Amino acid sequence: MSDETRLIHAGAQSGPICRTVGPPIQKGSTVLLPNAAALYDDDHCTTYGRSGLAAQATLREALAVMEGAVGVSLYPSGLAAISGALLAVLKAGDEILVVDNVYKPVRRFCDRVLGGFGVGVSYFDPRTAPEALVGEASDKTRLILLESPGSLTLEMQDVPAIARLARERGILTAIDNTWGAGFLFRPLEHGVDLSLQALTKYVGGHSDVFMGSAAARDPALVRALNDGVDDLGWAVSGEDAYQVLRGVRTLPLRLAAQGEAGLRVAEWLKTQPEVAAVHHPALPGDPDHALWARDYRGACGLFTVALKPAPRAAVDAFLDALQVFGLGFSWGGFESLAIWCDPQLKARRFRRDYAGPLIRLHIGLEAVDDLIADLRRGLDAYAKTAA
Repeated sequence: MSDETRLIHAGAQSGPICRTVGPPIQKGSTVLLPNAAALYDDDHCTTYGRSGLAAQATLREALAVMEGAVGVSLYPSGLAAISGALLAVLKAGDEILVVDNVYKPVRRFCDRVLGGFGVGVSYFDPRTAPEALVGEASDKTRLILLESPGSLTLEMQDVPAIARLARERGILTAIDNTWGAGFLFRPLEHGVDLSLQALTKYVGGHSDVFMGSAAARDPALVRALNDGVDDLGWAVSGEDAYQVLRGVRTLPLRLAAQGEAGLRVAEWLKTQPEVAAVHHPALPGDPDHALWARDYRGACGLFTVALKPAPRAAVDAFLDALQVFGLGFSWGGFESLAIWCDPQLKARRFRRDYAGPLIRLHIGLEAVDDLIADLRRGLDAYAKTAA
């Protein structure tokens, strides 16, 4: 053979790959098949790298174990997981009921994309009783989309009851379970058909990778999700899958530490004179505490605090005074974050009076005393500016 040909084929992997704790990260679009019969055997062979190789397959298996699922599909972001799952099961003429505290980009997708494709979209108050919610569904209602707790205002729905009543009417249920991270709450065990989450948040855990997942137990839904991924051409890289898989291994420890720290900070905030209310379902006295205690095995570090009424300048002063908390919209990583929520609430159909400006806090892995001192610094600035 010529030098050119020998260089192309030199060093090709031919022997077995050494086994390590984690899967190999395979970088390849082309998959070499063992024989001619395998070229079009999509049911038994991976024929193209976009569908995922060792790292992606291992991550899907780990997530299926965590979620109690038959199958899991991966997407390049949490929003893609939700939009992809909805596109996989909805068609023109269907209707969908969406909880009003849903993640803002999901609302945008429902209004702009689903509405444009002929899917009817209606929003419901997160405080709607399960019987009333399912009772208002029409014969065209195909799916109910939940987010519990909501990622801004933390309202919860009675997920098992909604799932049971919806199933009796042949209506699918799906939930954005990013707060529960697939570990604190396992929707599929409570009758939900599709468990969706942004792996970007707690499962990834280090604020450096985008990914989402959709998990199901019904083989027909698993196939629909997989077909949707193939049809729309989504893919996640081996490097990203490996990073998220690494996050899975430490997820229980991080959630426990951040959940405990979050409760300590929330309890402290309840005693501060500048605070009107703390919205955290794991706090005794919260309107949804009974639902959380019944269905969840713990809490994460995300909650919302309502400050007593003050001008916008005081809100800015509070946020700008923070030195340990970063100002950022994502959450679930190792770092503590804060945002002002009110501008995002304007799109909601069912608005509430939260008694003052809403601040969402994500509690990271810093020392709790340092976080409390930082919040006290912010509250001092808030009070001074409001005076």
